[in-house]
Amino acid sequence: MPTPTPHEITVLLLAWNHGDQAALDQLLPLVYGELHRLARHYMHNERPGHLLQTTALVNEAYLRLVDTRQIEWQNRAHFFAIAARLMRRILVDFAREQNYQKRGGGEVQIPLDEAPAIACEWNEDVVALDEALAKLAAIDERKSRVVELRFFGGLTEDETATVLQVSHESVKRDWRLAKSWLLRQLRAEVAHAA
Repeated sequence: MPTPTPHEITVLLLAWNHGDQAALDQLLPLVYGELHRLARHYMHNERPGHLLQTTALVNEAYLRLVDTRQIEWQNRAHFFAIAARLMRRILVDFAREQNYQKRGGGEVQIPLDEAPAIACEWNEDVVALDEALAKLAAIDERKSRVVELRFFGGLTEDETATVLQVSHESVKRDWRLAKSWLLRQLRAEVAHAA
C-alpha cells in the first residue's frame, strides 16, 4: 500500500468530523502503520519486560481516538499529536496502576520474604517524567507540548511546528530548553529521594 499523503489523511479527518462514517473506515488502514510506529517509539523508551505490548497500546489509543467526538480534527499532524498525548496518558495510567498494585492495591499484604522480587522502576520513571512535564506545563505550556510531541509522539521538528503553529526555530529552541529543564528537574527529584 502506498504511503498516504498528509492531504489524503486530512481530507478523511475532515469528512469524519462531518459525520462520514465511511471516512473513518478508510482512515484506519491509512493511519494504523503510523500509530504503530508511534507506539513502538513509546515502547522503545520503556524498560525491557513492559507488560503492555505495542499492539495493545495502538488498539487502546485507536479506541479512544474513535470514541472522541468533541475534537475538530485540523489535519494529519493534529491527529497524530492527539494520538501521542493519548498514548502517553495510557502509559502513565498503566504505570500508576502497576505502582498501585505493587504497593498492595487494596489486597491482603504478603510479607516481603514471601513475595517474588519484581523490579518495577520503569513505572516510577514514567510517572516521574509525567509529573515533571506537568510542572513544566505550569511554567511553559508550549515547551511541555514540544516535549510531548517530539519525545512521546516521535514528530519531527517541522511536524511539531505545524501542530503548535510556531516556527521551526521556536520548536528547536523550546526542545533544547525543555530537555535541559526536565533533566535538572528529574535529577533534583532523584537527589531529593536519596
